[in-house]
Amino acid sequence: MEHLTLEERYKISALLELKTPKKEIAEQLGRDRSTIYREVGRNADHRSGKYNAELAQRKAQKRHKDKTKHKVFTPSMEKLVCDGLQDHLSPEQIKGRAMLEGTPCVSHERIYQFIWQDKKAGGRTYLCLRNKGRKYQKRGGKQAGRGCIPNRRDITERPRVVDKKERIGDLEIDLVIGKDHRGALVTINDRATGMLRMGHIENKSAREVQVKTEELLEDWKPFIKTITSDNGKEFANHQEIAEELDIDFYFAKPYHSWQRGANENLNGLIRQYFPKGSSFAEITKEAVEKVENILNNRPRKRFGYKTPNEVYATFINKTQTVAFIT
Repeated sequence: MEHLTLEERYKISALLELKTPKKEIAEQLGRDRSTIYREVGRNADHRSGKYNAELAQRKAQKRHKDKTKHKVFTPSMEKLVCDGLQDHLSPEQIKGRAMLEGTPCVSHERIYQFIWQDKKAGGRTYLCLRNKGRKYQKRGGKQAGRGCIPNRRDITERPRVVDKKERIGDLEIDLVIGKDHRGALVTINDRATGMLRMGHIENKSAREVQVKTEELLEDWKPFIKTITSDNGKEFANHQEIAEELDIDFYFAKPYHSWQRGANENLNGLIRQYFPKGSSFAEITKEAVEKVENILNNRPRKRFGYKTPNEVYATFINKTQTVAFIT
């Protein structure tokens, strides 16, 4: 039940002046009679015993202000949040993973409040956020002049089942480019499980992209069905890739990045570790594999905060069970 309002207190005061019984006052206000007895006992003038609405309102407000508040954000929760931020999890991922594991945790909105309060006090936890507290910028036509790919197959020809993300082996591919367009990372994700394969290349020639793609997907070869890319010239050798991996290769429509939304989002996560403007000249294979491993073990909201590795393992086990039964 909500607290009594000032208007209700004026009515109580007036009815008491008329010698109205407290039980009847409760009925007129639609309140429980214990509420009226408690209100008069707590907030009447203790010297005169007289009930005054304005005095009662001030006493109630002071009591509420002075009441010891339960601290929901406990030290153990703060440690959980700080550890999660150090592991580059978002506030939503920290909260979601805690729920999945049955660990008490505040809401992701409260975690953001904690981060901004810490920043205002001179702290640096905000630097653990993917965008370090910066607002997202709208993307413009920065990819103008994309090349025409010979014999490209448009995404409209792709089987509808790929859109459902219900089967393993439908991949998306893209490049994350280094400073001055020297060096790049080939990033490949499975649409159904979110699993990432990533490798460094010295240049983004079609031949080098082809070789690295085939290398990265060697272990996945039995499961792959389709790959979808953007219209960059680096994917000009798509036919060779398709033939080597025995899959179908499709291209999203120009300037329709949402048709490869999972890959676009994944590249944003990768940029947290390899920021725009950073040189890729000194990137080691170990560094790339480390980031790949981190992201494959990061909880995802769309999987109920399970990790891509966990979801991938479930798919594989299910596939092998079906194969064994049949």
